[in-house]
Amino acid sequence: MPREPSRRRRVRLAVRRATEADINLLVAHRVAMFTEMGDRPARAIARHALAYARWLRPRLRSADVVAWVVEHPLGTPVGSGALWFQPGQPRPGFDDLKIPYILSVYTRPDARGLGVATTAVRRAVDLAKELGYARISLHASAMGRGVYERLGFGSTTEMRLWLDPVQRRRDARRRAAEAPRPKGTRR
Repeated sequence: MPREPSRRRRVRLAVRRATEADINLLVAHRVAMFTEMGDRPARAIARHALAYARWLRPRLRSADVVAWVVEHPLGTPVGSGALWFQPGQPRPGFDDLKIPYILSVYTRPDARGLGVATTAVRRAVDLAKELGYARISLHASAMGRGVYERLGFGSTTEMRLWLDPVQRRRDARRRAAEAPRPKGTRR
């Protein structure tokens, strides 16, 4: 019987900075991430893969996006993550015109519980600190929320208004699926 992910033995993971040669891997990981979240149609995810590759390439070149590939000791890529320096606007107490934003953190199912996502997120946080940023943000899936909370991330006051009724219904279904249920009830 396989062990629970939280009890899996930690392995010494290798982390390297992604290059343009890793774009297909980074896109494949992002596609897998959205597919596993299960709240988007497969056709939309497939279309997104091409758009994301086109978006990512120049940003990796310019270092507006810094990405990492996490590898198992045998050299197999088991996860990845990225840090995007989003354009921002100055606000009182925050004069930065770039805002570090973590995105596309993914761990292959067979490597979950080994610290892959934690390793990628720590790299992103360390880089943002090293560059002198005061904060870092992200949007967490239900699956990833525990990783971020263990690393000290907290919820914010972000609000959203869906202008597209299809997206609004999809978001409502996702929120209902993620809502805590009373003990003893099933989804």
